[in-house]
Amino acid sequence: MRTLTVNDVPVALWTPENTTGPRRLILICHGGGQHKTAPAVVHLAQRFTSAGYAVAAADVPNHGERPTDQKLERLANTIQARVDGGEDLASLLAAFQAQVAAQTVPEWQAVLDHLGVDTAGYWGVSLGCGLGVPFVAAEPRVRAAVLGLGGAAANAEVAARITVPVEFLIQWDDERVPREQSLALFDAFGSAEKTLHANPGKHSDRLPEHEIDSAIRFFARYL
Repeated sequence: MRTLTVNDVPVALWTPENTTGPRRLILICHGGGQHKTAPAVVHLAQRFTSAGYAVAAADVPNHGERPTDQKLERLANTIQARVDGGEDLASLLAAFQAQVAAQTVPEWQAVLDHLGVDTAGYWGVSLGCGLGVPFVAAEPRVRAAVLGLGGAAANAEVAARITVPVEFLIQWDDERVPREQSLALFDAFGSAEKTLHANPGKHSDRLPEHEIDSAIRFFARYL
């Protein structure tokens, strides 16, 4: 693994052995409260590089090595106060993620530019789904995406613009994203090729290892 900075955005890059540079790349978005080299990201990167892919992950705003964005910090605190007051978490969180995505979409496009990537896959669940749906919809270099643990509250209209193959993950007992919201997001994808994978568990429970196996096969078909 090596680290680099692209337009002030810290990035971690993994490349498979015996290659001179990234050819097929998978961009991973870390979860909320995590960072580009969190254990879950490193584990995914190791699995994907073992399958021959280069992997990149960037710190999203207010995470990892990024400086604190006071505007986003105030918004996050306001949302938490509203949730504590009894308002619906899913819709408030979706609105917040949509605002952050307006920043991360061009940041991630710049990462692909910097690395000279022509073909990419995307992996993102939870926060990575909320930010990933607008990115995949906007970026033609992304040819396949694994998304999940997200709902339709803010992203249904954007999801309709996604036409690349999608593998979508649901935790069946998710207490943060209502099941019907996840199913509605899956239904909203405009992709002709999309599959739904549901596993028992809550939002923060670790996804089964066989879902990574499935993702590797999925990316092999389309990248």
